[in-house]
Amino acid sequence: MREKDPEVIPTKLTFFEKKKFNMAASIRRCFCLPLQLRSRYFVKSAFLLQRNYNSASVSWIVENKPIGQESSLKGWVKGVQKHKGVTFLHLMDGSSPEYLQIVLPESIARTLVVTFGSCVHVEGVITESLGKGQDVEMLPTNVQVIGDCDTFEFPFKQRQRHPAQYKRDFLHLRPKDPVFNSLLRIRNAASMAVHQYFQKENYMFIHTPILTSNDCEGASEVFQVEPMIAQSVNRNGEDKGTAQQEQSDGSDEDSPIYYFGHPAYLTVSGQLHLEVMTGAMKKVYSFGPTFRAESSRGSFHLSEFNMVEAEIAFIESLDDLLQIMEDLVKFIYHYVMDSCPKDIDVFTKSVAGPNFQKTVEKMMTSEFKRISYTDAIELLLNSDHDFQFKVSWGDNLIKEHEMYLTQALGNLPVFVTDYPSEIKPFYAKKNDDLKTASACDLLVPNVGELCGSSLRESRLDVLAEAINSQGLSNLDWYLDLRRFGSCPHGGFGLGFERLLLFMLGAHSLKDVIPFPRWPGRCDL
Repeated sequence: MREKDPEVIPTKLTFFEKKKFNMAASIRRCFCLPLQLRSRYFVKSAFLLQRNYNSASVSWIVENKPIGQESSLKGWVKGVQKHKGVTFLHLMDGSSPEYLQIVLPESIARTLVVTFGSCVHVEGVITESLGKGQDVEMLPTNVQVIGDCDTFEFPFKQRQRHPAQYKRDFLHLRPKDPVFNSLLRIRNAASMAVHQYFQKENYMFIHTPILTSNDCEGASEVFQVEPMIAQSVNRNGEDKGTAQQEQSDGSDEDSPIYYFGHPAYLTVSGQLHLEVMTGAMKKVYSFGPTFRAESSRGSFHLSEFNMVEAEIAFIESLDDLLQIMEDLVKFIYHYVMDSCPKDIDVFTKSVAGPNFQKTVEKMMTSEFKRISYTDAIELLLNSDHDFQFKVSWGDNLIKEHEMYLTQALGNLPVFVTDYPSEIKPFYAKKNDDLKTASACDLLVPNVGELCGSSLRESRLDVLAEAINSQGLSNLDWYLDLRRFGSCPHGGFGLGFERLLLFMLGAHSLKDVIPFPRWPGRCDL
């Protein structure tokens, strides 16, 4: 019987085609192995196949400088420079704010139509760069255009800096902008920092619901949720199907018919649901979207945003709660600075100016200031500043008051404590003076309120009276939390986008979130 010819690799193959050929041949040889060894071989081969199909990243090449090695990159062209005899492509792949320079010889460039914004696959050798601005570059052996880009119709132009407001009109293309691309990596690092802080402190992560039957803040700024086909369910939330439903309960035919049998809303906070958990767990937190039906179109408001919320059982001191909030803010800041300093540099220089980070660093290495609401009102009343809105004891602080307090107290974050109980939610614990509550807001420069917090009212009779006095309903379950094994507890909520605004010096929340929603705009 004639022996099979050995596996021969064709000579005219690209770098990655050779690897694929070798892997295919290796798998074919597997069938020559005894049956009991095949499964182990398949697992190893599948791992190698997955590894070989993954291309390198720009960030890894720029950082490790693997000079002389063959590599494969997939990404987008962020710059094209044509010179006599040579063309330079600036390739980015979302892994870094830096680009890798691809040096196209005339033999490749003349047969290639590649433009700013194109998606390409490049194979070649990493070499030391002779030019300024980069340490390494790639000499390609093969360049493939995966996706064309018409530069005439593409709204972002090469070597142009586009205003943030302009980019909001192209949310589906905005991630391609280098500055916003850096913002997305910063958001990712900040998100991971939130989880790392709470996990290292032994908090339990809880998925709180987006649909809820409660208005946590009691401000009625909620979105009510109903299906588009409103008649598909009856008043008890049961499917009508195609059968006719008779009015056997004697109710008015014109009364509302709710999908859930009662009104339902998009959540404004996960706090009440986290309080449920503190009846059985000492420390819990959530991190997710919340919604406010405010009419404001200003820079500091969104209809959908993300909240970091935490509840701690057995905490009885407001000072202890403030320390947790301060530690969290500083942890997130330092984590982001350590994780993506180049992205921070790109974003802040484009948006806030070159010296902004020094100002924020000073704040994050200083102790946050603390002042009572009463003292804060006195400071405002004694100020020579010409406020648009006058303030007196018992009033809510508005943006101009918050900004002034942070400036007057050293341009530092400020905890304002012990607000009048009348202007705080029903669940805030009343102090012994019966006028103020153990509640606090964290104010930060250029933003205003970043966090809201309070010790929660754990006394059943006091809480029931507060609920009744505000005319709230459907909270019997919340009172049950105080009836059955209640404990002292407290918590806070931190606006994630507001934290990014503070850290990065951006001018609007719309520019630090991937898909902003505000009155009149819900694109995509």
